[in-house]
Amino acid sequence: MIKAIVSGIGFGLVLTFITGPVFFALIKTSIEKGFHAGISLALGVVCSDVVFVGAILFGSQYIDVSDHTKVIAGVVGSAILFALGLYYMFKKSDINYENKVPSSADRFGYVLKGFLMCIFNPTLLFHWTVVIGAASTTFLVGTPHRSFHIAIMFLTILVIQFGMDTLKAFYANKLRDRISVKFIHRLNEVAGIALIIASLVLIDKLVTHFVFAAPVGS
Repeated sequence: MIKAIVSGIGFGLVLTFITGPVFFALIKTSIEKGFHAGISLALGVVCSDVVFVGAILFGSQYIDVSDHTKVIAGVVGSAILFALGLYYMFKKSDINYENKVPSSADRFGYVLKGFLMCIFNPTLLFHWTVVIGAASTTFLVGTPHRSFHIAIMFLTILVIQFGMDTLKAFYANKLRDRISVKFIHRLNEVAGIALIIASLVLIDKLVTHFVFAAPVGS
């Protein structure tokens, strides 16, 4: 069990410091809208991670997804990421200097934003696939209580990631009084560009691996 926890801490720290659109969005939201909004966004990110892990671990055993379905899902996902990117780039900047606690509806909106931003990000799917592969190598088939150890490892990863995202939101929130609206606008643009790049990467993968893939047996 100790091995599972230590492995989870290591992977959790690595994943939480991988810079991407989610990182910029979390910092931006925490500065612009406050700590509670940042935590809500982080909660949405964790929910998407749970879906990723569940889908990879269990879904692949029971569901055979066709290439056509993967293309459709990829196109929809890239369109959502691209739309979010444009939204951030042209969004009017505004800072909640009074640190007002968002309403329940607003919190749900931030959770949903964090979830959608991650669930359609192919990079995160790749990261979780690598982690699951590492877990399978660390705890080989035949290891006593293998499933329990893997579950503890992934639970530790999720706890570490959410804890680190909470710290990011906390310290970003503390910077609010020193941040200008112009800086937030620039941060919005960076987050938007990162999302648009993620959408283009997804389209490139679809074109390379599905549209122009060599026919089977050729």
